[in-house]
Amino acid sequence: MRKPIILFAIGAFALPANAMAQSPELEDTCKSVAKSFFMTDQLTIGTVQSFPELKPPGVRMSYSTRQGTPPAEMTDIFECEFDKADKPHNLARFCVSSTCYSPNGDDGDRKRRFDEMRILLNRAEK
Repeated sequence: MRKPIILFAIGAFALPANAMAQSPELEDTCKSVAKSFFMTDQLTIGTVQSFPELKPPGVRMSYSTRQGTPPAEMTDIFECEFDKADKPHNLARFCVSSTCYSPNGDDGDRKRRFDEMRILLNRAEK
């Protein structure tokens, strides 16, 4: 009886990390936010990690604004946090590298950029 349990446990750890608990819906929403922020449809996305089970749920992904950049060379990170994992996701915060945008930030320009992204996302999810 112990062998099947052990084999199952080993099999669970052998799976790639991004095959477990990923959320394609959250990932697509974050990609949409990133494209809106950079005002382009041609954003190259590298590695994507999503965490629908966290509070707040979120996505972290590498990206490049240059076409043809290999994922291994992408060092810029875009992160999104949402109020919930189900649609409508309601953007709670997003970060571009080390600069974060939220509804209650101190910087007026960053707060405005956040409001713009939230409005665009709300329009897209209707």
